Amino acid sequence: MSIQRFKIGPRMSQVVVHNETVYLAGQVAEDTTADAKGQTEQILRQIDELLALVGSDKSKLLSATIYLSEMAHFGALNAAWEAWVDAANPPARATVEAKLAAPKYQVEIAVIAAK
Repeated sequence: MSIQRFKIGPRMSQVVVHNETVYLAGQVAEDTTADAKGQTEQILRQIDELLALVGSDKSKLLSATIYLSEMAHFGALNAAWEAWVDAANPPARATVEAKLAAPKYQVEIAVIAAK
């Protein structure tokens, strides 16, 4: 059984690969002054970078769990998501409203992908 961890910190790894499955930690925006669409766009770029780090990409997404600080951001999230997602290979997806780690975060996204 092979487990690889990348971008390891004191609390978590940003990426874990087990067999041929890639697990990303929940990603949040670095520039939290951006609106929900801007935060989502930042997160999606981070996801692209992390997947590339382990030889994967968004066409191999299996599932995505999206957390919104309030459902009022759903339209802005979807605008960014639909411009980014591989339309021929969309993942299973769930979107929920949740209290995020800090009020400055409007969106958090965690994905699982094939390698």
